[in-house]
Amino acid sequence: MTIASSPALSPAPARYGRIAQLLHWATAALVLVAFLYGPGGPEARVYALPRDFDRHLHETLGSTVLLLVVLRVIWRLFDRRPEPAPVSRWMGLAAILVQIALYLLLFAVPLSAVLGAWLEGHPLAYLGGLSIRAPFAASHELGATIATIHTWLGNAILWVAGFHALAALYHQFILKDGVLASMLPGLPSKDTSRRI
Repeated sequence: MTIASSPALSPAPARYGRIAQLLHWATAALVLVAFLYGPGGPEARVYALPRDFDRHLHETLGSTVLLLVVLRVIWRLFDRRPEPAPVSRWMGLAAILVQIALYLLLFAVPLSAVLGAWLEGHPLAYLGGLSIRAPFAASHELGATIATIHTWLGNAILWVAGFHALAALYHQFILKDGVLASMLPGLPSKDTSRRI
């Protein structure tokens, strides 16, 4: 009599599934485009009429990033991921810290934008004309401070993501351990089985 292997006992996959890959790369692309279209600068410049398209695009992308991150966290609760690559202790710790920092920033950047705009007395304005007003009274000085923090956090996420990307390239071309391949669709890995 043969007992079928339980999914809980089967070995960890060598690759991330398609949904995890899609969420990862969509988030990365949207963060980059949102940064590029961020109006930046003083409040008068950010909310100037000629900057409306850039601001609406930026706010639309930022809100989409927040939605994707929520979906990523929920998906991580159920998805099986590859085992971490065998690396030195400091590299393993650095990988964990960078991942935590990225997730914190992926929440903090859009939430600080929403809070800063609302406290400054501005509605969120999206592509297509959708506008969401603040559910609380404005506090302009606090909003301006949070908007400044949002700018710092937006810069920080690019630095941390850049470090993350360099580490992935180091794994791919120096360590040759398949870490990057596990997150890239189409790159060969040790496990060729298809996952959702």
